[in-house]
Amino acid sequence: MLQDAAATETAGATLANALPRADGEALRIFLCGELGAGKTTFTRGFLRGLGYAGRVPSPTYTLVEPYEVAGRQVWHLDLYRLGDGAELEYLGLDEMGGAGSVLLIEWPERGAGYLPSEDLSLVLKVVSNGRSLSMSARTPPGEVLMEAFQSRID
Repeated sequence: MLQDAAATETAGATLANALPRADGEALRIFLCGELGAGKTTFTRGFLRGLGYAGRVPSPTYTLVEPYEVAGRQVWHLDLYRLGDGAELEYLGLDEMGGAGSVLLIEWPERGAGYLPSEDLSLVLKVVSNGRSLSMSARTPPGEVLMEAFQSRID
């Protein structure tokens, strides 16, 4: 249970602190949930957890916001305004997967069939007393990350 925006940011920071070394494989994290569920807030916390102190806007209109932080390239994508998954070709998605990079992708269902598979899927939901967060790993690196995250919140 995430009581408020601060708790959502803390969860994001906790996941960032659970990341493997920056020279490892690229990681793809899908952020799912309705409008206002806290996807960008979670991402802001993730970036803060890596040490980023600047502004973290929602990439709803820009579609992609790149960050260089803690020796990593982090790409925050928001596919909400995507009309068709084929439009991903114009974003340069193929160049976003270097060693140690992290792709945080909001609204991944809008890119279905065109996105690479995710390592970790997070679902944020608005509930009566805050937000809920659930996650599932889809690959071995995703499992390692999820277990490291869970060990930090237990």
